[in-house]
Amino acid sequence: MAEKKDELIKIVGTENAIDDPATLDGYSKDHSFIPPMKPLMVARPRNADEVQAIVKWANQTSTPLVPVSSGLPHFRGDSVPSREGAVIVDLSGMNRIIMMDRRNRVTIVEPGVTFSQLQPELAKEGLRLSMPIMPRASKSVLGSVLEREPIMNPRYAWSLNEPLRCIETVMGNGEMFRTGELAGAGVSTSTREEAKLIPVEEIMELRRKTQDTALYQYGPGQFNFHKLVSAAQGTMGIVTWASLRCEVLPKVQKFFLVPSERLDTLIDFAYKLLRIRFHDELMLLNSSTLASILGEGAEQIAGLKKELPPWTLVLGLTGRDVLAEERVAFLEKDIGDIAQQCNVRLEAAIPGATAEQVAAAVLNPSKEPFWKLRNKGDCRDIFFLTTLNRAPEFTATMNSVAEASQYPLSDVGMYIQPTHLGTSCHVEFSLPFDPSDEKEAAMVQELFTKASEELSTQGAFFSRPYGIWADMAYSRNAQHTSLSRKLKGLFDPNNVLNPGKLCFQA
Repeated sequence: MAEKKDELIKIVGTENAIDDPATLDGYSKDHSFIPPMKPLMVARPRNADEVQAIVKWANQTSTPLVPVSSGLPHFRGDSVPSREGAVIVDLSGMNRIIMMDRRNRVTIVEPGVTFSQLQPELAKEGLRLSMPIMPRASKSVLGSVLEREPIMNPRYAWSLNEPLRCIETVMGNGEMFRTGELAGAGVSTSTREEAKLIPVEEIMELRRKTQDTALYQYGPGQFNFHKLVSAAQGTMGIVTWASLRCEVLPKVQKFFLVPSERLDTLIDFAYKLLRIRFHDELMLLNSSTLASILGEGAEQIAGLKKELPPWTLVLGLTGRDVLAEERVAFLEKDIGDIAQQCNVRLEAAIPGATAEQVAAAVLNPSKEPFWKLRNKGDCRDIFFLTTLNRAPEFTATMNSVAEASQYPLSDVGMYIQPTHLGTSCHVEFSLPFDPSDEKEAAMVQELFTKASEELSTQGAFFSRPYGIWADMAYSRNAQHTSLSRKLKGLFDPNNVLNPGKLCFQA
């Protein structure tokens, strides 16, 4: 064992190979119901070469690796080891913003770059990146994108992988691989034995002179490799950088709130907006979720829940380079006419909230403490994909199971995010609880399991199958499961990358 650790220390250096009990304990568990397991060590590589060396070392020593890019706390169970003797590969130190290109609206970042780091730098270039709703301050941009967290702007969600483009990946067998426009780019020699990838900075400098981009993500050939590592929980490869499509930073931005007693009324309105794509941000929140976003503590959140309407549609309109103010004005008028047809109103303020307050919150990473932990100290989420018209069915099921479990319905947070140009939507239920109350924690765990099973049976698609959702998703599709295991055998033949997750044995 000592010799094994010494070899790892040679790769990353003494200061980046950590085995003190406090650090290991922090990586042994998270805010999920995955059983805790302490890793052997934490390795913090500084560059892609060290990542590749760690993966090759893991193959030689049969050591499981758990890639992690976001800072603590973690929430989904994917960063908790499933096998004894695992090494955490903490990529948070690889935090370079390699390139920002205003002309082509693209940036290239390493896995340690967070939203709170990237957005201010992009703003200096007149750009911004589409975000999920209020990511925590330590959330990795690539971690979010690779795990397909839904962005708030369905108009720019051309696929579920948005805004991901080209990637560089160290596969489970130790091979380095690039995709899209950068697939095979920058090989310095023609022989396999001597081949070495040229750093991406040099490639992009050459491409800049010919006005080439790093935006075309398909390939090499007809194979969309980026989909293999997407939502794979680090089981197929470790991404060391990626190019991301950006938006032009708005010159004028105006938010509106559309309150309603009924969810289906807002869904009818949302469908009309999604068809004409006049909006930017578009999401539906119940009173519990909106109160958690705006409130700063349990007392304030409880008060806001009583004031806020049962459901609120949040709508963002933007004007960019050309006639920005005029654009927002005509969008407001036209959408106002549509709202009138749907018997709803665009409001600048509703009881308990203003549009300006909501915009200030959702357009930025979450302040500390993380917004989902402000109410009771801990929270469990159930999320899946469906179509927007079916969202009321799933909310009714969630309420029914929560009521049967004697969980307060007023505490159930609900967030519905249209995605992929509105062709589908992300439905998310949040269950806050007091972690110091063992009885309440046990009740939430039972509710989490029952609700997940009921929703899955009803047709909820767990496209990001963390924990118990993996069995629910893979047991219903034997052909897909078989193919996934064959691909795992090709790209990670020794099963060193996060074994035990998805449908792969520990």
